[in-house]
Amino acid sequence: MIAVDQFRPDYLTRFDRQFTGGFRRILDQGTVFLRGEQDHAITETAPGHSTLLSGRSPASTGIVTNALGVSDPAAPIVGAPDATGASPMRFQGSTLFDWLRAADSGSRALSVSRKDRAAILPIGRARADVYWYVDGRWTTSTYYRDSLPSWLTAYDARPGARALAGKSWDLLLPDSAYQEPDSEPYENGGKDFLFPHLFPADSAKAARSVIDFPWMDSLTLDVALEGVRQLQLGRTGHTDLLNISLSSTDAVGHAFGPDSREMHDQVLRVDRWLGRFLDSLSRLVPGDSIVFALSADHGVTPFPEDLLARHQPGGRVGLKALVAGLNAAYDHRFAMRFGFEAEAGLIYGDLNALRARGINTDSVASAVAKEMRALAGVEQVYTPKSIAAASDADSNAARWKRQLPDGFQWLVAGVAKAGYQWSDGHASTSHGTTNSTDVLVPIAFWGAGVRASRPPSVVRSVDIGPTLARLAGVSPTERVEGRQLPEVTGDRAR
Repeated sequence: MIAVDQFRPDYLTRFDRQFTGGFRRILDQGTVFLRGEQDHAITETAPGHSTLLSGRSPASTGIVTNALGVSDPAAPIVGAPDATGASPMRFQGSTLFDWLRAADSGSRALSVSRKDRAAILPIGRARADVYWYVDGRWTTSTYYRDSLPSWLTAYDARPGARALAGKSWDLLLPDSAYQEPDSEPYENGGKDFLFPHLFPADSAKAARSVIDFPWMDSLTLDVALEGVRQLQLGRTGHTDLLNISLSSTDAVGHAFGPDSREMHDQVLRVDRWLGRFLDSLSRLVPGDSIVFALSADHGVTPFPEDLLARHQPGGRVGLKALVAGLNAAYDHRFAMRFGFEAEAGLIYGDLNALRARGINTDSVASAVAKEMRALAGVEQVYTPKSIAAASDADSNAARWKRQLPDGFQWLVAGVAKAGYQWSDGHASTSHGTTNSTDVLVPIAFWGAGVRASRPPSVVRSVDIGPTLARLAGVSPTERVEGRQLPEVTGDRAR
């Protein structure tokens, strides 16, 4: 499984003629769905990754938001105890790796990403080789192991990102190959928005700063390849799982936007690096014994400044003031914290504590919904009461229902208008809405037994896990929402 964080499907068609590596191979040899969907309401990294190999939506996996994703003080980082601990303790249910192990206890998994949540959540709660990048080195948390394996310690000792000190990010192709302007001052917070972009001269700072540069993806693919080599994945007679999430497209997208020259160059670099990775992997594991899937955890909405310049609607909707007012009112009244928070249009908090003090939370939700509805850029607002009564034809309500687990304590859930994003800042663009720019992702399969095609079907990220399970000859160990895709498996959908 290869996830490219914040990868929109239109990148595959927009830059098609310039691909020569991994994306070229996928487009020419794979079953490629350009109408894939992360079909839930909060299109963020943690919820999106939780759907990829579980066959289930966030309402079932329990991963509602990034903030309520994998952070866990009880699982400190190996070698970096001051960093934020992480584990899958909030994740509920099973994933493809659990299904593989139920059929064959000898199956193993390796999962790597720059981000903890992207490495952890596709594997679920299983203990496996799961690694991510912390403060310039690859590591894990004590949920998985108390010390790093010798091969990873040796890998961390290599120059790696430290060797990038003082180097620059220049265009991969001649300037004439890029049609995008390189002069938009709203990009990257108004700083360093012109090529070339320089790495810090200090090696330690370069190793930390690489997370904002394309080269983080190259390093991720390289450590994954080393892990395959050292663990001998795919060479012991068992079906093993390799999960890779590439995070740089997300970093570039937030800073420069989906229509920037930087994004164009980033996508071309991923294409080349992915092609080299696939070539190297095929020398370790026979290509006819590998099945690949590629997708993304979400898309991205363009900069509002860019949309407005093109005479299209766009803007940012901030909820910080609304939440601050809620906390101030109830915290002061009862001399305790109720912990109201806002993320991607959702306002939640300790409603049980409010009810215990005689507060009618339905009335509070209605009042907050009225305030949110009055904000420019808000299309629709749901409360627990109104969403329960929503029509089956209401697609936005359906996405929120697939987002919110039973028992989750929330007040209001908003829907942003097209072109708008949930944000209190002005230095970047973002994702997280129910709009197509954030929901649409590519979903592709290639490798053993998969034929080249471009089906027009609308498919969902929850279909990936069940489809890979079918190709691997195993079955989910619990009920899933996704379906096996007959365009990929070659048989009737189940």
